[in-house]
Amino acid sequence: MATDSTPRLFVFGLGYSARVFADRLGARGWAVAGTTRSEAAAEALRADGFEVVIFDRARPLVDPAAALAGTTHLLVSVPPDEAGDPAAELHGRDIAACRSIAWAGYLSTTGVYGDRAGGWVDEDSALAPTSDRAERRVAAERAWLALRHTAGLPLHVFRLAGIYGPGRSAFDRVRAGTAKRIHKPGQMFSRIHVDDLARVLEASIAHPHPGRVYNVCDDAAAAPAEVIATACELLGVAPPPLVPIAAAELSAMALSFYRDNKRVSNRRIKEELGVALAYPDYQAGLQAILASEG
Repeated sequence: MATDSTPRLFVFGLGYSARVFADRLGARGWAVAGTTRSEAAAEALRADGFEVVIFDRARPLVDPAAALAGTTHLLVSVPPDEAGDPAAELHGRDIAACRSIAWAGYLSTTGVYGDRAGGWVDEDSALAPTSDRAERRVAAERAWLALRHTAGLPLHVFRLAGIYGPGRSAFDRVRAGTAKRIHKPGQMFSRIHVDDLARVLEASIAHPHPGRVYNVCDDAAAAPAEVIATACELLGVAPPPLVPIAAAELSAMALSFYRDNKRVSNRRIKEELGVALAYPDYQAGLQAILASEG
């Protein structure tokens, strides 16, 4: 049971990644509350001990002051839509009025850097989004950072690489028969295991630096086809054939991910936050997922 001295995390968007983070804090005695978009998901989360309220653009928080009361830490995991960032637009003032917040985090994406033809980017690199989705992320980052300047919100921005973990990895696509090995010469993607993402957020809480931006990725960018091949090898099945991207019949959404090609530096999370990644590359992450399945 929460007390006046119990830290309280409130999450806009208690989805896959935020749930892992929330579980880790809950195991340490934190109170955790947050939002979801469906009543079925809310009931499942409540059954696991979370305080949950419904939220999306069409359904703002009914009583935001009550929902946010006692919040010491805030995480925003809701993506922006075509109209902007719903949490910032609908409840930015409510968040600014919650003076108990000692740390806040916004989960963005490394997509804000755009395409670098395989070159490196770090947190000081210029933002050059190549898709409407990434442009919305840039605007959302600015909206949240504006709350830091206008209301003193102790905000941190985390630019996430591709997230994977148990139940959401190359294994699942291979087993479902939907995995493709797409060949685009020189293409590199960065990734992060969901547990390591949670470690980065915990480290930021322990070493807050409001206004700071952090790239969250592992040490080894790799071609997507390599990841699928490794997953097949670990499962003991033949990999799907290598298909040139022009012949892959990808959706517009999938093609947009292949538009950008870059390597993302994670030096800052190591040097400033002291993060030691449990899964520094996708091989270690996949091996751990398979081992956890027994």
